[in-house]
Amino acid sequence: MKRKHMSFALIALIISIFTLSVKSASAEETTYKIGTDLTFAPFEFQNENNEYVGIDIDLLNAIAEDQGFAVDLRPLGFDASIQGVQSNQLDGMIAGMSITEERKETFDFSDPYFDSGIQMAVAADNDSITSYEDLEGETVGAKVGTESARFLESNKDQYGYNIKLYDDATGLYGAVRNGTVAAAFDDYPVLGYAINNGEPMKLVGEPEKGASYGFAVRKGQNQELLEKFNAGLANMKASGKYDEIVNTYITTSDTDAGTSEMVKVEPKKDVYRIASDSAFAPFEFQNEDNEYVGIDVDLMNRAAELQGFNIEFNFIGFSGALQALDGNQADGMIAGMTITDERRQSYDFSDSYFESGIQIAVKEGNDSIKSYEDLDGKTVGAKVGTESADFLIANEEKYGYSIKYYDAADQLYAAVNGGQIDAMMDDYPVIGYAISQGQKLVTPIEKESGGQYGFAVKKGQNPELIQMFNEALKEMKRTGEYDQIINKYIEDGSATEKRVDESTITGLISNNYNVLLKGLWNTLLLALISFALALVIGIIFGLFSVAPIKALRVLAGIYVDIIRGIPMMVLAFFIFFGLSDAIGITIPDFAAGVITLTLNASAYIAEIVRGGINAVPKGQMEASRSLGMTYTRTMQKIILPQAIKIMIPSFVNQFVISLKDTTIISVIGVVELLQTGKIIVARTTQSTYVYLIIAIIYLVVITALTKLAKVLEKKVK
Repeated sequence: MKRKHMSFALIALIISIFTLSVKSASAEETTYKIGTDLTFAPFEFQNENNEYVGIDIDLLNAIAEDQGFAVDLRPLGFDASIQGVQSNQLDGMIAGMSITEERKETFDFSDPYFDSGIQMAVAADNDSITSYEDLEGETVGAKVGTESARFLESNKDQYGYNIKLYDDATGLYGAVRNGTVAAAFDDYPVLGYAINNGEPMKLVGEPEKGASYGFAVRKGQNQELLEKFNAGLANMKASGKYDEIVNTYITTSDTDAGTSEMVKVEPKKDVYRIASDSAFAPFEFQNEDNEYVGIDVDLMNRAAELQGFNIEFNFIGFSGALQALDGNQADGMIAGMTITDERRQSYDFSDSYFESGIQIAVKEGNDSIKSYEDLDGKTVGAKVGTESADFLIANEEKYGYSIKYYDAADQLYAAVNGGQIDAMMDDYPVIGYAISQGQKLVTPIEKESGGQYGFAVKKGQNPELIQMFNEALKEMKRTGEYDQIINKYIEDGSATEKRVDESTITGLISNNYNVLLKGLWNTLLLALISFALALVIGIIFGLFSVAPIKALRVLAGIYVDIIRGIPMMVLAFFIFFGLSDAIGITIPDFAAGVITLTLNASAYIAEIVRGGINAVPKGQMEASRSLGMTYTRTMQKIILPQAIKIMIPSFVNQFVISLKDTTIISVIGVVELLQTGKIIVARTTQSTYVYLIIAIIYLVVITALTKLAKVLEKKVK
């Protein structure tokens, strides 16, 4: 028995040793050697206890703890860390490393974890410099060979300052203290850290957009480490830990970062009118309950709640929203609007509330495209005038693809799925939302960093509205509400749970028939009201055009030429935006649509009337006049009864044209049948089925009206 017990004990010992060795091996596998810089405060530096700390270090350690791996930190310096990753001596590096196209050829980068940039700082007691314009005649300092120095040189003539360069931050900040320079330009996190540690300066204005920092591994290797970093980074941002780490080292205002409470701003209006796009998921779109939701909508509504002001949304489309803002029909605009230098000349922007980016997508199952190099000889689609189109044009010769342009995202998806193009490029949140809604797409290539979205007001107007939005945005970011709103649409894809499957025609009709019927009603109402008014105006000008009085004929000719010479879309824009601004009264979109359709149809009806009257033989007019009948009596009793019979088919045709022309009125925000379809497509991405349903509705309605008109025509004759 003792021998048997000894055998069991020996086996147990061997198993224990094997288990320990496996655990040890496993532990070694989850320990990564990470290179970093030696001194790049506030990202990595030694504190008073000679311990390495900083944004990079704290963030890396927090991610490692969240994702369950260990870090063997190697502070080798920036260049040595790069060489260490390239020679496989390091698994990765984090050192305030800017993500560039050149570096992407050698490294694979994580999602950006910090967006850098340069900013102006002045002495803490300097209240005379509040913008670049105040630098005229002053001396401004920067470090030699930096992005700040290049920025100052390129803007020297515009703002009229002198430049003084320094070798290091010590000399630069000292020059601000002793008044040698009126302002200093440096990387804003570096300035923020210096101020946070007692440097008597303050930041002025907003940072100029700079490069994004990323965690890097050697190209094609350690992908599991990259995935862990990205997953951990997302968790840090969602929990608020990321902001806590950054605010530990960087100050962004005169008060200590992370401790300031939201400042309540006094609204100056009872209700602020906010213009927005009508179909730009996931930023603004109608959900299955036909309620407008999305990132922009939720952020704006929450900002209004936090700051205590009232808003009234007008979902009018991007171009319409811009026009409304320019024409003082809206107080502000939020519509996924990229902040650009050109737009800053016309609008004042809030702090950026979303950093976008562009990304390549291909049809699900397409394994032939995994990098930009694989696009050689292929066709790539993009929307006209977008950041994606600009990127594709800039890199067309480099990667050897051809470009095809489309007006809307649903056209891009259909082209990819139908094989007309091999790949498409669009804003990454838009693609992500489309995938979550059932589009059979995949994104094999990492996204490119893009522009920043901002809330806008007309330049010089409603500054309190910008202040209220900014304060509320900071509060939402501090409490984590901001990340919840973003993740609600970008990660989950939709705000509400689907009641039915909208990937089928029956599902689409079942869930959207109410809104489709409402759109159809608006279409019919537009057509009927405008055509009735156009008949009156058109007949009057048609009679003028054949009147014996020359002045009336000239007036009718001028009217017809002007109205027919202006494209209807331009006419709609002029009436809704230009005329409203000119008279100082906002014309409702439906009324503007009726006026546009009326004017357009009346010009053509005038010509129909003129042609119908002229089709009656002239001898009948001469015969009746020779019998002593007046011109008016002859027209009433002899000419018009015959002319009306000739005109009826043309009137029917013109009504059908007016009915179809209602689709153009959607450009000013009237939600008729086509615009209703666009809104449904924005949510469901099922463009083929939705537009097929709308086409069938138009076909049925127009066919029925045509048949009815023919019956009436027979009765008249």
